[in-house]
Amino acid sequence: MKARIYITLTIVTALALASCKKSYLDKPLTGALETPLLETKEGVKGVLIGAYAALDGQQGGDAAIGGGNAWETPPDNWIYGGLTGGDASKGSNAGDITEINSILKFTSDASNGFYNSKWKADYEGLSRANTVLKLVAKVSAFTDDEKKNIIGQARFLRAHYYFDLKKMFNNVPYIDETTTDFNQPNTDDIWPKITDDLKYAYENLPNTQPDAGRANKWAAGAYLGKAYLYQKLYAEARPVFDAVIAQGVTANGKKYDLNELFDDNFRAATNNSKESVFAVQTAANADPDGPSNANNGDMLNFPYGNSSPFSCCGFYQPSIDLVNHFRTDAAGLPFLDAYNDNAIKNDMNLGSDDNFTPDTKNIDPRLDWTVGRRGIPYLDWGIHPGNDWIRDQAYGGPYSPLKNVYGQELQDTEGDNHSWAPGSGINYNIIRFADVLLMAAEVEAQLGDFAKAESYVNRVRERAALPEGWVHKYLDDEDPTGGFSDEPAANYKIGTYPLGYFSSKELSLKAIYFERKIELAMEGHRFFDLVRWGIADTELNAYFTYQGKLTNDVRGGRFTKNKNEYYPIPQRQIDLSAAGGAAKLKQNPGYH
Repeated sequence: MKARIYITLTIVTALALASCKKSYLDKPLTGALETPLLETKEGVKGVLIGAYAALDGQQGGDAAIGGGNAWETPPDNWIYGGLTGGDASKGSNAGDITEINSILKFTSDASNGFYNSKWKADYEGLSRANTVLKLVAKVSAFTDDEKKNIIGQARFLRAHYYFDLKKMFNNVPYIDETTTDFNQPNTDDIWPKITDDLKYAYENLPNTQPDAGRANKWAAGAYLGKAYLYQKLYAEARPVFDAVIAQGVTANGKKYDLNELFDDNFRAATNNSKESVFAVQTAANADPDGPSNANNGDMLNFPYGNSSPFSCCGFYQPSIDLVNHFRTDAAGLPFLDAYNDNAIKNDMNLGSDDNFTPDTKNIDPRLDWTVGRRGIPYLDWGIHPGNDWIRDQAYGGPYSPLKNVYGQELQDTEGDNHSWAPGSGINYNIIRFADVLLMAAEVEAQLGDFAKAESYVNRVRERAALPEGWVHKYLDDEDPTGGFSDEPAANYKIGTYPLGYFSSKELSLKAIYFERKIELAMEGHRFFDLVRWGIADTELNAYFTYQGKLTNDVRGGRFTKNKNEYYPIPQRQIDLSAAGGAAKLKQNPGYH
């Protein structure tokens, strides 16, 4: 389906120009959109693909939809959900892309252009979905089932874009296919609208689709359950998650399940696996003469290019605090409260020529598929050398990102170097099945079924415990593409929670929250999880205190309760909403 986006680009050009030129507030050029070309089956299908194409926030190369840079609108929200959630330091150095510095420390205001870029990208996506809904009503050639499928996909996508806006900005204006005045206020709660779209999609989409990247019934169900969870509607979420777990299949017909190998969630060769519920489709080197369809939102997030095998850039360095979460005890269980008291050894303040022996104590094996650290194989690129792959260790710490990085042996097909920084063909999973299990576990804990919650968490941990899925040492360190041995690369130890460990809501939720931290680390979820749990202030201020003693990027950071749960409404959008001397858009509390 990704390749077909090129065909669609000509169809949606008028749409893109109309809705991106200034802001979503500009009324689309009706004549340009309602042409005979678009009011056909193929026209509607083309614009629908255009609505999918906006999922990556990019318009090709290193440019974001609506202007700005690709990393301002990344599909995985690595800045807005990962950095701000304590998963990672910004990386690189303090003088590089300074707009991120204030976002990371919660000192930014509404003038920061990153927020405006993100706002425009999401509104462009939902504008395209709205256009599909307007057009499909005018085409009589569709059968009833075809029409329901198209409407279901468009409403699913619209719900996704609004969901992203809701968790980012909370108070956002709602525009649908019937809107004629595009200067709407942002005073109404849009959760009911999001829920209605997802319910329609869940009830009307088919089990499977002709393309693996399309939304189907079960992706809609998983997203609906997530929407209920965010609203704390646990009783409504439970039967949806039950159905998704028991009956759900991917759009290409695979029964939902965990991949046998944890790492298969982060390799292009295993895109659209049985664990992939809904993913942003990417493609490396799809068209040598066209715009890049790689994941350029993460193009900065590779080991620093001075001596690493990558051309750029050293951003999104996993935090020391995150790494410490992967320490396990004698039973292979995490230290739910004392992880930083049992810190994992690192090479901070050491050069690559200095002697260093990696940590030898118990470690959760998922760490080395999540974080690049010195002395451990970095995919098939060789042993991570430490400081030589880090731009400024004192600023960002000693670690490198990993989940978005392609391997050496397959770099010609999985890596994309059409731009000045690397892109990859690794899909980003907006929802994967492990996420579904952990959301369902949270629902069960909230409703008092601690045994069922425990079983869901243990199912995730059982996969991580399979030795064949661990990082192993190379057969020959000088030939990293020559294969791996049977010897684990570190002292991996992970166990399941003993029967009855989940004995109360408080303890169950603590374990579930922790499991989400390590299973979904560096995937852009953490900040939004902390906010919806109501613990962002305590967790993030503790993070600033601990991490700030080790790296200087977060020093001066402070999360302010009842303000920083949401980002500021972009000042540019407030200014554009002015009518009769007064702005229709209201700023979020605490911002000026």
